[in-house]
Amino acid sequence: MPDYKTSAMTAKKKDTSKPQSATGAATGAATAPTVGLVSLGCPKALVDSERILTQLRAEGYKFSPDYDGADVVIVNTCGFLDSAKEESLNAIGEALNENGKVIVTGCMGAKPEDITKIHPKVLSVTGPHQYEAVVEAVHAAVPPSQNKFINLMPQQKEDGIGIKLTPRHYAYLKISEGCNNRCSFCIIPSLRGDLVSRPVIQVLAEAERLVKGGVKELLVISQDTSAYGVDTKYQPYPWKNRTVRTKFIDLCRELGELGAWVRLHYVYPYPHVDEVFELMNQGKVLPYIDIPFQHASPSVLKAMKRPGAGKPAPKSILGAERAGNQEKTLERIKAWRKVCPDLTIRSTFIVGFPGETEEDFQFLLDWMQEAQIDRAGCFKYEAVKGAKANEIAGAVPEEIKEERFHRFMTLQQEISAAKLKEKIGKTLPVIIDEMGAEGYTGRTQGDAPEIDGCVYVTGKGLKQGDIVNVKITGADEYDLFGEVA
Repeated sequence: MPDYKTSAMTAKKKDTSKPQSATGAATGAATAPTVGLVSLGCPKALVDSERILTQLRAEGYKFSPDYDGADVVIVNTCGFLDSAKEESLNAIGEALNENGKVIVTGCMGAKPEDITKIHPKVLSVTGPHQYEAVVEAVHAAVPPSQNKFINLMPQQKEDGIGIKLTPRHYAYLKISEGCNNRCSFCIIPSLRGDLVSRPVIQVLAEAERLVKGGVKELLVISQDTSAYGVDTKYQPYPWKNRTVRTKFIDLCRELGELGAWVRLHYVYPYPHVDEVFELMNQGKVLPYIDIPFQHASPSVLKAMKRPGAGKPAPKSILGAERAGNQEKTLERIKAWRKVCPDLTIRSTFIVGFPGETEEDFQFLLDWMQEAQIDRAGCFKYEAVKGAKANEIAGAVPEEIKEERFHRFMTLQQEISAAKLKEKIGKTLPVIIDEMGAEGYTGRTQGDAPEIDGCVYVTGKGLKQGDIVNVKITGADEYDLFGEVA
């Protein structure tokens, strides 16, 4: 499931009401055409936006942070949930009203008719990761400048990392497209296709450029990170006088040698994932893993068609013996924490899935209590057009979804608050994200940007991207407070 945060705990959603400005955008000449961008959805879509803007800048285009200054606006859409589609359609409508020239791309563009029947005046619609088609549409709307000095601009910036829509000190590193899983609630394969892994030498070369350019944190993303390389049969490549396979663990080992924080997202808990926790314990990879468990009840997981879903849940759950693979998952979590005691586990869960009974939900709460997931987001199930889950009997009423959502979040807040309280008095490395009048906002190694908690730091002389030791002096349900050690 993608990380479109509609109701997830600690979600910090960006303001996408105006086109996003690009870090390091070219200034160009007065005659250079200007492009605006609205980028919606998950970090994978953000990477697509960065690639589009990098190519346009190489051709001499300038970028505008608002509609008035743009000759054309690109809207990169999210199409996973109906609520995401509605936001995307609203963004397209706003861009049409404010500017008039709009090019649409992204996941929702996989079904152009869903856009054009509501907004027939858009200039073009393309699907996800169709960078060349987007650039061609921009050419048609506002041709590139014929100024030869603009056209000679290099495709990469001086630091070699192109345009970034994240702060300078962290970057998303997308290692593959698509997904081979067929979860019943998900339409991502129909939008983005099957798994296509990037060659490991391309990923490592990009990561190396990013770190040399000042990036201190690499956030590894894909739809199924731990399946990396399955489609290529783990194709080996020569890299720095050695052979590296296009494989999850090989990639993690090599990234761990770059000297940056390496954070792993969207990691399905396939058996080979167990190998990475020793790298975490060695400090090569951050002791943080984002695993989309989605539920714990075996019967719900089976209905979801999750990889490795277990047996149906027993009739009596409270006090009953744990069922199938969920017992094994709990044992694996304990083993991971034994190898890497500082491990932070983040996950997402769905409540109110069709057929979910009160027993199923209570099984999930019991499992959460035992698993002690550090960071958890919760979604109320939302039917998605084209998803197989729509055919499952036993739709859960909205009021019950809401009630289960609040019960889940109450438990997760208790777990999170207790875990954060244990950090008081410890000194932790913190990366500084923002500077304010009264202090700084940063993150520990257990916090991903935008989706997890923060550390509010008092001190002086810090700047964005600094990694400093902070003594933790306080905590609440999601955030920490501290002072520079």
